[in-house]
Amino acid sequence: MTSTPRARTPRERYRDQTRAEIKQIAVGQLAAGGVEGVALLRIAKEIGMSGPALYRYFASRDDLLSELVVDAYQAVAAEIGAVDISAGGRAALHALATAFRDWAVAQPHLYLLIQGTPVPGFRAPDETVAHAREVLGPFLTVFAGGRPSNSVEPLVGEFNRWLRDDAAVAAWVEKWTGPSSGGSATSTGAAESPVAAGSEGSSESAAAVALTGAITAWPQLHGTVGLEAAGQFAGMGHRPTTLLAVQVDMLADAFQLA
Repeated sequence: MTSTPRARTPRERYRDQTRAEIKQIAVGQLAAGGVEGVALLRIAKEIGMSGPALYRYFASRDDLLSELVVDAYQAVAAEIGAVDISAGGRAALHALATAFRDWAVAQPHLYLLIQGTPVPGFRAPDETVAHAREVLGPFLTVFAGGRPSNSVEPLVGEFNRWLRDDAAVAAWVEKWTGPSSGGSATSTGAAESPVAAGSEGSSESAAAVALTGAITAWPQLHGTVGLEAAGQFAGMGHRPTTLLAVQVDMLADAFQLA
């Protein structure tokens, strides 16, 4: 028999609303002045509470920044996860890259919070790794159907060793590409992956190909998207979307995605 969830008390609802308001103001400060512009005392003043009272909701500025980091990762993971990658291949890779870029340029302050210059003295929460992996998950699904070109093979070998040595990474890749037995599996929002289609037809190498592709795509995306989000392409004669499309095609070629 399913038990009825306990109703939240007015005090709990008020606390949640206040925390949400604090984070909303902090995001506004982030957009206006970067991480350096996030100040708890100014937030408290805007809300109309004392500084000590605000610390009942967030123990420190780092505590507040940590929640903003997690929220940002969850937001971009939701955007990536909503992409239809059922067609697989090159088209799916372009769709994922476009979704990632669109999210970043729509709120560059949040993108730069999670991928920009590290904040001195700030240590991101441990759960950040798990959230970052959710962003990369659909890329694993797409690259699992690839066949690496000769230039990529050495990197595939290195990532294959990582898979053997790190059970957590292996489980993450399997979640998005299917079990090592060669069967297919799905995760929320992910299409069935042709796991056995990796190099030389083995599921083990397919997992390594998927991991290699996703990790290779990561710096490629951040390089182009990060420069655009930071305004570094201003005044240049190209469209950032064209540059991104060219880089995605180069990635697709390297993994022979149709």
